Amino acid sequence: MRLLIAVGLAAAAIASSPAVAQLPDTILYGVAYYDEYTPVDRVEEDARMMKAAGITVVRIAESTWGTLERQPGVFDFSHIDRMLAAMHRQGIKVIVGTPTYAVPTWLARTHPNVLVVTPQGRADYGRRQNMDITDPDYRAASERVIVALIDHVKDHPAVIGYQLDNETKAYNTSGANVQAAFVASMKAKWPSLDGLNKAYGLDYWSNRINTWEDFPSVNGSINASLSNAFAAFQRSLVTDFLAWQAKLVRAHARPGQFLTQNFDLGWRGYSFGIQPEVDHWKASQVLDIAGIDIYHPSQDKLTGAEIAFGGDVTRSMRNGQNYLVLETEAQGFPDWTPYPGQLRLQAFSHLASGAQMVAYWHWATTANAIETYWRGLLSQDYKPNAVYAEASTVGADLKRIGSKLAGMKKRNRVAIYVSNTALSAFDSFKPNGGVDYNQVLRPFYDALYRMNVEVDILSPNSTAKLDDYKLIVVPALYAASDAEIERLNGFAERGGHLLYTFKSGFSDENTKVRYATQPGAIAKAAGVTYQQFTIPEGVTLEGDPFGVGEKDNTARWWMEMLKPTTAKVVARYKHPSWPAFAAITRNAWGRGEVSYIGFMPSDALIEKIIAAAVDRAGVQPSQPGVHFPVIVKSGTLKNGHTVRYVMNYSAMPQSVVALQDGTDLIRSKVIARGRPIDLGPWDVAIIEEDGPGK
Repeated sequence: MRLLIAVGLAAAAIASSPAVAQLPDTILYGVAYYDEYTPVDRVEEDARMMKAAGITVVRIAESTWGTLERQPGVFDFSHIDRMLAAMHRQGIKVIVGTPTYAVPTWLARTHPNVLVVTPQGRADYGRRQNMDITDPDYRAASERVIVALIDHVKDHPAVIGYQLDNETKAYNTSGANVQAAFVASMKAKWPSLDGLNKAYGLDYWSNRINTWEDFPSVNGSINASLSNAFAAFQRSLVTDFLAWQAKLVRAHARPGQFLTQNFDLGWRGYSFGIQPEVDHWKASQVLDIAGIDIYHPSQDKLTGAEIAFGGDVTRSMRNGQNYLVLETEAQGFPDWTPYPGQLRLQAFSHLASGAQMVAYWHWATTANAIETYWRGLLSQDYKPNAVYAEASTVGADLKRIGSKLAGMKKRNRVAIYVSNTALSAFDSFKPNGGVDYNQVLRPFYDALYRMNVEVDILSPNSTAKLDDYKLIVVPALYAASDAEIERLNGFAERGGHLLYTFKSGFSDENTKVRYATQPGAIAKAAGVTYQQFTIPEGVTLEGDPFGVGEKDNTARWWMEMLKPTTAKVVARYKHPSWPAFAAITRNAWGRGEVSYIGFMPSDALIEKIIAAAVDRAGVQPSQPGVHFPVIVKSGTLKNGHTVRYVMNYSAMPQSVVALQDGTDLIRSKVIARGRPIDLGPWDVAIIEEDGPGK
């Protein structure tokens, strides 16, 4: 427990004092590389092949603690030295990962307490990320290997930065030590047990806690308030752990070397939504630059939406800062083998959202263990192939234009507001058989994406100013404080456009249902109330007000029977038993307006609703009149010029009209205003316009 409290203090200190670090002033193009895994001695050949393909950076070491430290305090850096030497000879830079996410066998044997205890019991050894990140013995062993590794590599000229751990989470750690630390945090937050019992509603089913000694393990809790407080505590463990590593690495690194972390996203067979187990906006503050791992469907299912969403989240973590894609797929799963052209399209799609680096996991496919069929840039024969050849074209392009593209900035006028607190609360009471928060969020994001309306992703911990935006979309803000909702409502009152969806404002920040007519603190600003809700069956909107047709003019998953007070009715439900209730409302609020959607629309209906909101807010898409499968993303280059990434996510040729005179940087071709930009299947053009950014 002492360790956790000390680390929390360190996190605050580091967040307020960021280190001075630098990235190369160009786009980095990379792979993860493991000399330890290769079937034969080929590090020199691999480095030469990387150089030939235009690879400029490799990430090493994060997966191989048991190889680096064979026994406690007995280190073998031969693989590290071989990789550093080979890469340096080819002019390739190196990011060194701290190898703490996969513990060695000797640590699990000598200190079995390092293996995480979850509600299902203590983990067995074997899988990665099976440790308790708060355990003192794990921390001591981690510190030893981190210090030894950083001291060994820090002065090598190839080393430009460090990745802290790997896709860090708390891994549902909930053993006795973590429960005790949680109780300590509750004592600090709630000096009075009466206050805690009231805020969390613990009188229900005799869950009341009358003395701190009686505080039970939350593993069996049926109380969402208590369970979600523990989930927030677990997220704080991740922030503290990364802060601890950041402090340790900075104390030993060479000045100018950067710190990053490869956060990952919520997962539905691929990167999908907000990560439930990490507060990215808090955890990223101890870094010099945020990093992300993004994986997505390919072939005919490649839309670019996951690339854009992951990029928008990561760029928004640090209020518009460029970021690193530390892992993305080259070949990946067998059903992800890219069509010709898709690898290029994917790489430049990352840059279009503000990435400063694109790196594949990994260089070559392994021959052993669980990821045998998760393929790298090379297949298991380690020979050049079609994917390697296409990657080489990306490397050649970035060698020419990478320095021009680096440092692009965005100024978006639409934001989506997300919340880990709301996510945990919503997912405690999933409607309609298991629909979760991210399944509500993503269709609203995807609608904006298809319309070429670029967005930032805000959270309660964002430092961005709400008034920098014209429209903020707030999906399913199920749990939020009065102050948080007032901040959003105030944005509308000052002239902004605010769109809430169903199940917003229902409970406070403690997942305690508001004792008020719903939607609680939103009701007055939205000019609407409701008392009844249901799961819709056969419910449509009266008169198909958005013109989507019978199939898509439907309510799904959840339905609130809205009663306007001051709001205008935009749409009403059509159902023989509920003919009078509003489904969508819009209310003037101060100088702005607040809209409320009382149900989950179909995807097609969401796009029409969002299009109307965008239009009312006076927001222009990146390229008006252009819709998916052509995606256009824009930004401002260091030289002040506007750059537009024009991308074709289809197997059919496409054409769009150039908005300004400029140059296609990929093809080194002059583009005249009003002339067509022709795109082949899965193709991309990057247009630097002659005029300044807007």
